[in-house]
This record gives sequence, structure tokens and C-alpha cells, in this order.
Amino acid sequence: MSRAVAIVGASAIPVGRHQTADDAALQTLEHEIMTRLVVDAVRDAGVDKQDIQSLVFTLPRPYTRQKYFHTFLMGQLRLACRGNVMEVMGNGMTAALAFDQACNDILLGRANVALALGINMESAVSATEHMMSSMRTTGDVDFHTSAGFTPIAWYAMDAMRYMHEHGATREQIAAVAVKNRHHASLNPLAQFRKPITLEDVVAQRPIVEPLGLYEVPPRGDGAACLVLASEEVAKSLGRPYVLVRGRGFCHDGSHQISDVPNDMIGFAAARQAAQDAYRQAGIGPEQLDLAELYAPCTIVEVLVSEAIGLLPRGQGARAAAEGQTRLGGRIPISTSGGLTSRGHPAYVTSLYNYVELAEQLRWRAGERQVKNARFGLATGELGNYNAALIHVMEAVQ
Repeated sequence: MSRAVAIVGASAIPVGRHQTADDAALQTLEHEIMTRLVVDAVRDAGVDKQDIQSLVFTLPRPYTRQKYFHTFLMGQLRLACRGNVMEVMGNGMTAALAFDQACNDILLGRANVALALGINMESAVSATEHMMSSMRTTGDVDFHTSAGFTPIAWYAMDAMRYMHEHGATREQIAAVAVKNRHHASLNPLAQFRKPITLEDVVAQRPIVEPLGLYEVPPRGDGAACLVLASEEVAKSLGRPYVLVRGRGFCHDGSHQISDVPNDMIGFAAARQAAQDAYRQAGIGPEQLDLAELYAPCTIVEVLVSEAIGLLPRGQGARAAAEGQTRLGGRIPISTSGGLTSRGHPAYVTSLYNYVELAEQLRWRAGERQVKNARFGLATGELGNYNAALIHVMEAVQ
């Protein structure tokens, strides 16, 4: 018998500064945040605690004081499970993989209700320590790390190539940041909610040319919990839910960025993963009502939107400047505020993308609600989209 998976509950803390320094008199404890979120998400779902048989955690940052966080939290929750209790790690794709594994546990019959959850704490760690850890984690230690080659540098090269190939302007790419900040101003979970102008974006100090401060992701802490259930359970709850209609994954065989000459701004893995997700869902990109993209920088949102078929090749930046990807536009993208304004607590970022779709497709997004939203899409990435994991969702009211 075939099974389907639904999102039936969600909770998250606002992205921002939650971590406390080691010498602070009063400490913020990660497990206290997570236990509250689990309680809130389960209450939102309307399921019973004993129905939860799988919990898939994102691996905490190395700065998290409590190790083996997943089994420690199980003790705090007094949960006994026969499905799965585990932590997963896949760099930027970590949270998307946690969601995917929780779906698998339901699809395989190991659980009828599963949680995908995690916490990312990093704001009290020095920028130097964080960047050194990030470079060792993401780069090739024989080349990238020794050269100081950071992830933002990958995206900056993408931006330069995109402008060269398609004649896009700096201002058109920067328009993505303005749009995302407008969306974030309507999202209580967003890290930065004060509206900005195009002039503000262009005037900021460069981080890696041509990307400035407002076009790259801020550092911040975050935590989220999603309650997934079989569609049979979801129907029994008598409330709106979000059905996972399609899933696609592709890894192009490179590490972060390819050392083989290729179309560096084509994002082939995202294109293939999207095609597979659309095929499984039985829809095309033109039927989507919104998309929540894993896009650490403005240029990444442009390139992903093109790769997954939301916009024609070479037209993504222009479309953003024209308002096509804004709320009320042809295809609203990153209605949460995206990684540049909602925030980017990397190991749980994709969970926030699913939380946004859960709100939008249950028609609970308030001022930023996409009217009559039926189909939504979320993406996760590894490296400079050398790998992509994509889910297509449908609203069931």
C-alpha cells in the first residue's frame, strides 16, 4: 500500500541572537529551547505524544555544549520511540536531509508520526573562529582552505559570471535583497525586519565584490520543529495540512565547486532535482504559487529560480527588479524574507523554509499570505548547488 507524508504541525523561534557567551552569568540552554518547540509543534499538530515514533535531528554546531544532543533531548522529553532517533549532517543541506529522513520513516512504515527538528547556535562565537571552522568544513583542505576561499567567494564569482553572460546589472541583483527585506518585515520569525531601499543595498560595504553586506547572509541562531504524519493520520486530525507531493535529489559529483570546466551558473543539480520533483508531483513549475529557496546570497536566488524553471535563463535578476518575485507578483519567492533577511542559521535553515510553506499552505501567513496558495516548493543545497534536494508541497484545506 502506498503512503504519503504531510506536514501537520510546526514551530520555530525568531532567528537572531540567542546563544550566551561562556562567561555569561545566566546561560541559554539549547535543550530548554527545543523542548518548548516540540511541545508547541505537537500542540499545533493536534497529535498525541505517544504517536511520535521517529525524531530526526539536525547535527548541532560544534559550539553546542551538550553533545549527543538527540538522545539527551529524548530524555528531557521522556519519549520512547521504536522508529528512529538520529542526527544527520550535510552542511547546508543538513535540515533538508533531516526532513527527508523523517519522511522516509513514514513512507517505510516505521512511524505514523515523526519529527524533523534541530537547533543552530553560533552568535556568541567569534567571527574568526566561526570562519576558520566554516572554511575547514566547506572547502578542500589542500586548496580552498589554505587560500582563504570562503563560500561567499563562490557566489561572488557566480554574480560576476552572470552579469558578464546575461548583461544583468548590479542593481538588478541587489533588488533581490530589497524584496526579501520587504517580505521579512511581515514575518515575526525574521532576523532583520526594517525595510531597505535599493540605494541602501548598493551603498553597503563590499563583502566579496560585487556582493555587499545586505546581499549576504547574517549570522544568527535558530531552532525549529516540524511534525510530519502519514496522510491517513493527517486526515483524521480534521484540520488543514500540507502534503508532500514530490521529491527530487541530485549530486553532480563535485565537492562544493567543480574543478572540471562546466556551466558554473547553470546549477545542473538543482535543475535535475527540480525536474524529478515536478515529475513525481505531477505538476510543472508554472503551477507553483510560491517557492522558498535556500539562497545564501542574492545571486543564488536568481540562479536557483532559473534552474528550477520559475524564470527563463538570464531573466531572474531582471524579474526581481520588475517585482515579479515579490508578494503580489507573478511568482513570489522567499516570502519568509529569505536567507538574507529572515536569517541563515545554516544547519536549520531548511527547516525554516518548510515552516514558511507550512504557514503559507495552511493559509496562516497573515500579511504575507499568498492568496489561495495551493502548490509550493522548497530547495536545499550542498556547496554551490553541487547538490540539491527539492520538495514540492500541496495545500489540503
